[in-house]
Amino acid sequence: MKNYALVYPMFAMVGITFAVLVSLFRTRARFVRAGEVNAAYFKTYQGGVEPEASAKLARHFANIFEAPTLFYVACLAAMIAGQATTLVLVLAWAYVALRATHALIHTGANKLNHRIAVYFSSWAVLLLLWICIVAGVSL
Repeated sequence: MKNYALVYPMFAMVGITFAVLVSLFRTRARFVRAGEVNAAYFKTYQGGVEPEASAKLARHFANIFEAPTLFYVACLAAMIAGQATTLVLVLAWAYVALRATHALIHTGANKLNHRIAVYFSSWAVLLLLWICIVAGVSL
């Protein structure tokens, strides 16, 4: 396997991030056009209440810059250390799939039990990814 193959799941994660950003922007613009929130609210996030659908997307957009940063670092570390094995690639794609599922749940129906299960599964995969990289470097 090519050492740079991990760039593809990283790019997919960037795509998920971009999709959430576009959805957030479109949702906020829709609420402003409908008069449900004043555009001035978004200058300082004061003087009003953001509609729930918009706030949910905003929370998810912030969330997508938390744990996924460890994913990006893991992929880069694996490539630099020559540990971009097939197992690491499979775990990287599994992580992306779980984060995509989490995004769909969180920004959609937002069923808490499903969201929590997928969220913690993504953390377990991320931990396994790091364990594989560290084990590969150590051996």
